Amino acid sequence: MAETRSVPRIDIAAALKEAGLAGLVALGLAIPLAGFRTVDQPGGLGFETRFGWVAIAVAAVFIGRLLLIFVQGSRPWGGSGKRRFARFGENTKSHLRIVGVAGLLFGVAMPLLPFADRYYVDLGTTVLIYVMLGWGLNIVVGLAGLLDLGYVAFYAIGAYSFALFAIHFDVSFWAALPVAGILAAFLGVLLGFPVLRLRGDYLAIVTLGFGEIIRIILLNWYQFTGGPNGLSGIPRPTFFGLEFSRSEGGFADTFGLDYSPMHRLIFLYYVILMLALITNLFTLRIRRLPVGRAWEALREDEIACRALGINPTITKLSAFAIGAMFGGFAGAFFAARQGFISPESFTFLESALILAVVVLGGMGSQTGVVIAALFLVLLPEFARDLAQFRMLLFGGAMVLVMIWRPRGLLAHREPTVRLPDGPPRAEQTA
Repeated sequence: MAETRSVPRIDIAAALKEAGLAGLVALGLAIPLAGFRTVDQPGGLGFETRFGWVAIAVAAVFIGRLLLIFVQGSRPWGGSGKRRFARFGENTKSHLRIVGVAGLLFGVAMPLLPFADRYYVDLGTTVLIYVMLGWGLNIVVGLAGLLDLGYVAFYAIGAYSFALFAIHFDVSFWAALPVAGILAAFLGVLLGFPVLRLRGDYLAIVTLGFGEIIRIILLNWYQFTGGPNGLSGIPRPTFFGLEFSRSEGGFADTFGLDYSPMHRLIFLYYVILMLALITNLFTLRIRRLPVGRAWEALREDEIACRALGINPTITKLSAFAIGAMFGGFAGAFFAARQGFISPESFTFLESALILAVVVLGGMGSQTGVVIAALFLVLLPEFARDLAQFRMLLFGGAMVLVMIWRPRGLLAHREPTVRLPDGPPRAEQTA
């Protein structure tokens, strides 16, 4: 006889009490945030009340919390369903390679598709920048387990390095790109030395302060960085010396094409695609080398890592340096793409967004970083019609993801090294 599972009963009074408490918290937050709005009046500045929106927010939180309690408590499959959902990464592992190949083919062909106009190519370039930054930070956070909240500093150093070399020394993008990466890696080593004995929250606080120090230096060193005015007139990358202009001898004239501004945008798209793929291939390769295995050992247990004879100092510094190098590459591309940079482009919010890409995608997951970057960049962009509620939708979506996938979208990771199964053979133990 088949075993039947009873549906757990839900305590209605307790559910209403919990939903009511959530509604009270929402009321306390919504009154100062959404209940009042400043308006211009003939006599000066005035206030406008919006208690209707407060009531909507409280009702939404109350009903949403109540539904969540009923959904979680009324499932007949209980824990088995949770285990089934937790094995999402394992069940889809066999399909990730196919998804990755399909995504790569779409990424290569996207600028050439019929719907690809200036807006979509620009948006795709932005997504690839965050994918590359996420893969770079994934080395530090996902593989080495070092919580870095100041990654935007390396991004800024790469951008300003290329801009200063290009403006003052007329160095091309391709010649300045490795220099920007090396300078960012050197800065990563400088950051690594003071934090060698720190871990967890203390490491996060120091790296956060480091990022703010770099931003304040860029903001106040007016003679060198332009201060709040930034740097403008940054030259664009060229295609083997061919500029994307209407002039004779440009890209369009050399290949007999009608001039179009899309040529430069498509070229920039393929440049960042190439840099992102190099970052991915390098990461996949290095994590199978001894230094990559040392990063994973450091992430799992630093004390056991020391007991195995691994030098944690060199391991941490190498993770900071290599992760910072890819951040510098992305920063140099960002400066070349924009043609103008200022300290406002390298705030803590950028670090938080890059870290969110890594955590949301799943620590150490390369494919997860791509999915998270698509989610975090495209959702606010496509929700622009919602105006002031755009970021509310964005935050709500992230909360839902964290509820259902607390370890990230693709939390499952294959171990780099597998030990052989079964007892050792007789000739091995002789």
